Amino acid sequence: MLDHVFLTVSDVERSIAFYTAALAPLGVTHMYDYNGADGPPGHPDLFGFGANGRIFFWLQAGEAASHAAHIGFVADSRKQVDAAYAAAIAAGAREKEAPGIRLYYDPRYYAANVFDPDGYSLEFVYKNWQH
Repeated sequence: MLDHVFLTVSDVERSIAFYTAALAPLGVTHMYDYNGADGPPGHPDLFGFGANGRIFFWLQAGEAASHAAHIGFVADSRKQVDAAYAAAIAAGAREKEAPGIRLYYDPRYYAANVFDPDGYSLEFVYKNWQH
């Protein structure tokens, strides 16, 4: 199980606004900002998102490498997948794959895929057998 992920973004403020809107339907919120000067030398400033008291998704400023990551966010229902997809599109995401069943994985796999403002591939996914 993963504890956290850092994603390097080209415009932190734009990305905070985007992820605040796109992840809200999943109950994921912007929770905490970490001042890198409080850490060891060279530690980046971090902007953390999470849910249920856990921060697990962090943004850091730098040169985005959109081909370097695909991030899947857990949804609790198909309705949440649809809502997160709609929120992401409204916040400026580009569509990769509209909400629907992904038969090539499993007939119970329901997801939507978008590209964030830096071109990272994001997936909002509901797998009913994992709930």
